[in-house]
Amino acid sequence: MHEEALTPHGWALAIASVRRGLLSWNEETVDRLYSAPDGGNSRAHCVTNQPLPEAIAATRAEVAAQHLAPGAAYEVNNSLRKWGNPYQATPPAPANGQGEGPSSGKGPPTGEVALFVGDEAHYLEPESVQAALRLLRAVGIEPVLIGAGRNNGYIASSLGFPETARALAQATLDELAASNARQLLVLSPGDYFTFDQLYVERLDITWPREVALKELTTFLAEKLGEGAISFERAQFDRAYAYVDPTHAVRVQARHDAPRALASAVLSSTARELFWRRERSHPVGNTALQFTKPLIAARLTNARLQDARESGAELILTDDPGTLHHLKRHASGMDIQVQGLYELLADHAVPLIVVA
Repeated sequence: MHEEALTPHGWALAIASVRRGLLSWNEETVDRLYSAPDGGNSRAHCVTNQPLPEAIAATRAEVAAQHLAPGAAYEVNNSLRKWGNPYQATPPAPANGQGEGPSSGKGPPTGEVALFVGDEAHYLEPESVQAALRLLRAVGIEPVLIGAGRNNGYIASSLGFPETARALAQATLDELAASNARQLLVLSPGDYFTFDQLYVERLDITWPREVALKELTTFLAEKLGEGAISFERAQFDRAYAYVDPTHAVRVQARHDAPRALASAVLSSTARELFWRRERSHPVGNTALQFTKPLIAARLTNARLQDARESGAELILTDDPGTLHHLKRHASGMDIQVQGLYELLADHAVPLIVVA
């Protein structure tokens, strides 16, 4: 059943009504407030670019400060404060270099390029990290790994804990500064959005101007266009589709890159989902996975159903969090799910350096 209260208009109206003294935050209204996915669609589809997700996050911070937020939100916040992630009771790994730097014993690893790993990739889809490293080595890059096992700050911000988000952000920025990197590559549009937009809009943190931020898919697509990387064709003759991951609508310029990379490996028919590109919807890897797991599951299943209706037998995505949730719910749907980075790494032609 569809409810007007669980729409952008409904959430905005509830927040405004509380401000005007017409409503109060109670179990019912808080439940509705925490049913918003914070996936970026309401702002991306607003003709006047109204920052409703940012308003919802700010309102959740007020509610959480009054000890009115759902219990699951406080549990996740405690895990983020203690461990840096909501998935495993293990602290983030120290920054790690892939070349000669980290073995010198003279301080933290340094390099021109760093790769932000995050918590989803580190704990849920570590194969994506290994595939990303193989791809970067194919173009002659050994990145410094930062943020391995640490959330980027989005989950804490989304749940209404900006101070926790700031602490996570600062830890990542400190590692980035210590690496001396001039370019940071990220594995997902969610990471890109968080660093590029959420930090300044929600946390009042400015991204270091000397560090260029880029998604790995965009980076690899540029290298493909330059002829710096190539791929062998896969022996796959069934239809496939690329699933735009959670937060993709927040990074509009990124839509072509992953599709170009997929088509460089797969020569079979490429399908498109109905909910794609500028109208793509998130799967379950938002804060809803903790506060509203049934809604999170329905979002993921809807993306899988969309893919099946397109006629695709294989679906690809690059974001490790999106990949993890699609895999979890794909059983019984007669559809194969694969990470784009893994597909690319398995078919990348190694860089040949001529002396």
